Amino acid sequence: MASTSSQSKPKAKSHEQIIAGFQELRQQQRGIASKISEIEMDMKEHELVIETLKDVDQDRKCFRLVGGVLVERTVKDVLPALISNKEQMFNMVKTLAKQLENKGVEINNYREQHNLKIKGEESSQPEEKKEQDSSKAGGVLVAKDS
Repeated sequence: MASTSSQSKPKAKSHEQIIAGFQELRQQQRGIASKISEIEMDMKEHELVIETLKDVDQDRKCFRLVGGVLVERTVKDVLPALISNKEQMFNMVKTLAKQLENKGVEINNYREQHNLKIKGEESSQPEEKKEQDSSKAGGVLVAKDS
């Protein structure tokens, strides 16, 4: 009987488990941001190649790296594929940006739920306390330059 009553109560997370959960969420957020950055760099490369190929004769040979294999094509074959890839990357960045925003909200909710404070982060209470403490300097006078 005792084992069934202990299973019905939810176990409280330890401080280390809470911190580990927070760190995992932050790591996921960093991963999403890193992926966005990587895709944006690829988009810039695509833009550069598209701009270069726009002014080139459409029947001219060009080479494209596909899955580690260099393939010979013509500009008229490659240019539409590059434009399509760039548009897909743009859509992927928008999707990942939404995921990043949602992950930020999830992290903030997790912090509020577990009452976590980040080192170096200022809250409104300490500022008010500092102002009160500075007025009670304990007999130290400082002259102002006039």
